[in-house]
Formats: sequence, structure tokens, C-alpha cells
Amino acid sequence: MYVRRLELVDIRSYASVGVDLQPGANILVGPNGVGKTNLVEALGYVATLASHRVSNDAPLVRSGAATGVIRCAIVHDHRELMVELEIVPGKANRARLGRSPVRRARDILGALRLVLFAPEDLSLVRGDPAERRRYLDDLLIQRQPRFAGVRADYERVLKQRNALLRTAYLSRKVAKAAGDLSTLDVWDHHLADYGAELLQGRLALVAALAPHLAKSYDAVAEGKGSAHLTYKGTVAEPTREALLAALAEARKSEVERGVTLVGPHRDDLAFGLGELPVKGYASHGESWSFALALRLAAYDLLRADGIEPILVLDDVFAELDTGRRERLAGLVGDAAQVLVTCAVGADVPPSLGGSWYSVRPGEVLRDER
Repeated sequence: MYVRRLELVDIRSYASVGVDLQPGANILVGPNGVGKTNLVEALGYVATLASHRVSNDAPLVRSGAATGVIRCAIVHDHRELMVELEIVPGKANRARLGRSPVRRARDILGALRLVLFAPEDLSLVRGDPAERRRYLDDLLIQRQPRFAGVRADYERVLKQRNALLRTAYLSRKVAKAAGDLSTLDVWDHHLADYGAELLQGRLALVAALAPHLAKSYDAVAEGKGSAHLTYKGTVAEPTREALLAALAEARKSEVERGVTLVGPHRDDLAFGLGELPVKGYASHGESWSFALALRLAAYDLLRADGIEPILVLDDVFAELDTGRRERLAGLVGDAAQVLVTCAVGADVPPSLGGSWYSVRPGEVLRDER
């Protein structure tokens, strides 16, 4: 799989831009602030319907524009598919596969498989649990797009259940009256249904990912530590019954606090190097290597599924020493397509080769090298 062409209209800094990409390595070079990351962010959005930089869609649309459009031509098994996304801040986005509109934007998920590594990924190791849950769920959906619906259903039910708990909490605190919780059992059952399915998917993913993580960290760090990960759940087993039991046990506390306290939305991933946890013990270099290994493990896992994803390295080589640069170039050199952004071309090892592009304000030009 590779992206043959990317077009943006009113996305971030671009009023209109188009770039023809090549199989193999594509190196996008330009000073900071000219829009290199905007290009790969757009591709990441097509793959996951989310940005790796912001939590909502509005910043993706160019200032002053009402909507933004991302188009990309994807080649897989010698067939080309055009995917188009229209981003409408505050409203449902619209999408097309080929020339046909789809009912929901999430119906395009799976058309483009992509793994993106950026400096922000250090938050996977050092940040909040939400970052690690998102990493898991995005990868789960790329492997099995049906989980986009499962996650959406779970989040919808969670929102309704929290609203009910919050209303009851405020009634008790402000009006000194007992809130109406007569429908809480109904929401418990819905939450348990979707939550158990999401948990089962996550746990199967963690088991499949673990050997790839160990291998990737070993390659990046030259054998300096054994990397592993563990799923930290709020229920003992990934079953509907276990989730219902946990909700029943937590009900008193939930009513007192006005929020749902158990379920996949409260879970976390624990990372380790040898016998020590990464968080709090790993050095900056070890944390950076671990974050990179997480993305490379995701890439290898998707690759093992039979459809090789596109790999994006956004401003990564500048953060690595010479040895790690060369090792990373060697690890990704045989990928079907790699997109690399950098401010200085010399940061990219010559062994990576590939096609080079100059990124300037509002335009992207192919370099003949």
C-alpha cells in the first residue's frame, strides 16, 4: 500500500496544495513552520479520523474557511482508490470512497493503514492514561475497523450514563432531593455489552503486540533492556458479567461522585524495561526509544496482518543520535512507503535514499536528486 497523491484544500496553512508521492522513502524538507507536519497530519486523519496534535477538528480547517478537504489516492494491489474527507467544524464530517459518498465518515476507516511517529509520542510513555488508551484503540480499529462502531457506542452510552449520574448528584447537592436513577440499570447493561467487547479486543491486541514491542525496542536500543507491556483494567475479566459486577460494586461511589468509575475508559497500559516500570525510572533516551518502539511494533503488527501500512516519521531523526538514526533507517528502509519530515536534510541518513521534496509556505516541490 502507498499514497500516490495527496491534495489539501483549506487545511491548516494550505489554501490549496497537491503533491505526488512515490513508493519507498519520501523526504519532506523545509524550515520549521512551513507546513511539513500539516501534510502528514492530514494523512493520519484519513487513517484514524483524528489528529495526533489536537483533540478536535476545528484547528485543522484553515483560518477563515468554513470547511477543509483532504483527498488522497491510495494504491493497493495495483488498484487505486480515491478517499475524500470534508471536515466541517461543529458538524458531522462528510466522506467519499471513490466517487460514492458514504453514510458515515468512519466508513472509510481501513482504506488507509498508517502508523505515524512524532515527538508528541513521548506522551505515550510519560503522559496520561488517555494517551495510551487512544494508542490502543486507534491500532485496534486499524486492524479491525468494526471496533470504530464499538468504541463509538461505548462512548455514547458512557456519556448518557455520566449525565444521569451527574444530574442525580446535582439534585442531591443543590436541591437536597434524591435524583432519579431508575434507568441506571438499563445503562449498566448497555455499558457492559459494549465495554466487554472493547476490552476483549484490547486484550487480544496487547497479546499480539507484545512480541513486536520487545523486538522493536531491542533493535532501536541495541539490546539495552527488555521491553514489555501489561494491560491494567478496572475489571477482573473482560466479560459482560464481570463488568456488571464491577458496576454494581462501584455504584455507591459513583452516585456520590456523579461519574462512572469502572470500564475501559478508566483502564491503562503499564510499560516496563526489565524489572522496572518505564514511567518514573526510564531516562529521556530510554523513554524516547520506548515510544519509537511502540510505533514500530504497531507497524510490524499491521504488516504481519498482510497489508503493509504507510510509515510516517515526523521530525524524528533530529531527536536521535547518529547511531539511532542509522539503526532506524535500516529498520524502515524496506517499507512500501515511508514519509519523513525534517528541517535539515543532513539529519536523514543517506542510506534511506528515496524521493526528496522542498516544503515552502503554501507549496511542495519535488527535488531532483
